[in-house]
Amino acid sequence: MVIAQDIKKSFGKLQVLKGIDFHIKKGEIVSIVGASGAGKTTLLQIIGTLNKADSGIVKINGDEINRLNEKQMSKFRNENIGFVFQFHHLLPEFTALENICIPAFIAKVSKKEAESNALKILTFLNLKNRANHKPSELSGGEQQRVAVARALINKPSIILADEPSGNLDSKNKNELHELFFELRDTYKQTFIIVTHDIGLANMSDRIINIKDGVVS
Repeated sequence: MVIAQDIKKSFGKLQVLKGIDFHIKKGEIVSIVGASGAGKTTLLQIIGTLNKADSGIVKINGDEINRLNEKQMSKFRNENIGFVFQFHHLLPEFTALENICIPAFIAKVSKKEAESNALKILTFLNLKNRANHKPSELSGGEQQRVAVARALINKPSIILADEPSGNLDSKNKNELHELFFELRDTYKQTFIIVTHDIGLANMSDRIINIKDGVVS
């Protein structure tokens, strides 16, 4: 599903990633851990096509993404990758349903089909009754589940999550962690999660530890 080979990335004179190598299988839930500043988020952004490595190869589903031009990369990202961040980044002027539909509209899915798919996901997440509520009317846990629904709307093969439970209380954190495994079992997605949460990391199928810019 995901292959990273000799990924290197520097910011000025600071080399953050010094040759990252790993393979992730389809349907795996993998946590990336390491100290602050170890390059975890940078690596996740490179896998997600939001940043470019200085050198190395990233393959997703057999596609060598670093060979894509900007237009191809944007299309690939929209169709194949879902993102969940620490802060939900929901647009405050739109309802939960509208927020979820945005990636589908970008992919030129019709309004009827996008809303139908969004409602199915909201039903799965026990949020159907909150579809027409704006983010300010939702709890923190509900907002993050809406963000997860938005990540799922285009049926991506891979979900990338950056500290997804870092802004939640313990109850909502545990519910979100359990949700990832339910989603994997239901939708067969692959999850790569950057986290400082040892509980979530230990629940994962596998842990990748980044130390001094390499996999330790």
